Amino acid sequence: MNSYDVAIIGSGPGGYVAAIRCAQLGMKTAIIEKYSTLGGTCLNVGCIPSKALLSSSHHYEEATKHFEEHGIEIPGEIKVNLEKMIGRKQSVVDQTTGGIDFLMKKNKIDVYEGLGSFKDATHIIIEGKDAGEIEAKNIIIATGSKPSNLPFIELDKERIITSTEALKLKEIPKHMIIIGGGVIGLELGQVYYRLGSQVTVVEYMDRILPTMDAGLSKELNKVFKKAKCKMMLSHKVQSVERIGDEVIVKAENKKGELVEFKGDYCLVSVGRRPYTDGLNAEAAGVNINDKGQVDVNDHLQTSASNIYAIGDVIKGAMLAHKAEEEGVFVAETIAGQKPHIDYNLIPGVVYTWPEVAAVGKTEEELKADNVEYKVGQFPFRALGRARASGDIDGFVKILADKVTDEVLGVHMIGARCADLIAEAVTAMEFRASAEDISRMSHAHPTFAEAVKEAALAATEDRALHV
Repeated sequence: MNSYDVAIIGSGPGGYVAAIRCAQLGMKTAIIEKYSTLGGTCLNVGCIPSKALLSSSHHYEEATKHFEEHGIEIPGEIKVNLEKMIGRKQSVVDQTTGGIDFLMKKNKIDVYEGLGSFKDATHIIIEGKDAGEIEAKNIIIATGSKPSNLPFIELDKERIITSTEALKLKEIPKHMIIIGGGVIGLELGQVYYRLGSQVTVVEYMDRILPTMDAGLSKELNKVFKKAKCKMMLSHKVQSVERIGDEVIVKAENKKGELVEFKGDYCLVSVGRRPYTDGLNAEAAGVNINDKGQVDVNDHLQTSASNIYAIGDVIKGAMLAHKAEEEGVFVAETIAGQKPHIDYNLIPGVVYTWPEVAAVGKTEEELKADNVEYKVGQFPFRALGRARASGDIDGFVKILADKVTDEVLGVHMIGARCADLIAEAVTAMEFRASAEDISRMSHAHPTFAEAVKEAALAATEDRALHV
């Protein structure tokens, strides 16, 4: 039986990063993955493939709708080759997961293919290609999450689908009905409406992106409506039925009336659930709570002191970069170091166009906590760079403490916000004030100038370009 200092169950961003950091710290490390490729949901059927399709569909939309205004004329009809687009997406996935294979070899990490389950707190049984048993002093659970469903919906994975199937469709839907106005539904909805699908989003709450700042939700809702997507908010889905190639979704609106939507595909995008199936956690004395999450303390230890859990399988936002931070945190904790994670400073991003990004507190949270704050907001349309590229939708909003001026939250929607949010994270990590940001030189013309101008607006309302 092979023995290790650390064994990790699951090879998503949390798991494989934890493995690399453990190896860097001199620990003999193994990683166990049930599928034939490493990288988990994110690399295989999540973050990476969805961004590949978002990028391809964005190019198509630019070519069909915006090239002419830039003086670019393309003779003949521009067509979508969906098979080729899906093929490119898969090649991006293959290159990325292949990169993880290389990193495992480089760091001398043993990889086992198979389903890992606990025999006890220090032994893992592997069922599958590399069947057997290994021993480890420390074990990290990094088994991730799976798409959630509503109890009355039967997923046939052909017409009534999850995000996994939406990434490999054989045809462009005529009408895609999306249940859920969260990140995944909106990103995939944008892919297909760009390619020509009619899209209807059916959301239970009174706004899309309900966990983000209300201003961002309102602005992105406008963008989707401008693209002729139907945004059916405050609608509670009652049933989903497939008849042949037609899917019928019935929902109750806020007036209590039953309304019906008909399409050829229905994407069920109602969040994700922690995945612990087959783990046999109880054999190791690991507690799983009533939400299906592995219970952990502040050190990310489970109820068994040598077993840790990270990523989607524990409490908190289901984000790849959160899982990575936790993977490093646990590796360094096992090595006797004193790492730290500030969960308030883990940004959230929606990769629609315009992109949406946020870090820190929302206005709703500050009001609930009775924190006195001030707001500085600046529109992208006032930026020279935005006008030059034609990306004028959106704004940057900075929330700062009314007394100390410390930045408490930054919320943005616009071009390149997925990258711009890093400036806000850096500033908040060093407890910058709005005035600190406003006095930093920002290159002109750039989208980043919107951050400086929003900071100026929060500092005695002295934005320069509005």
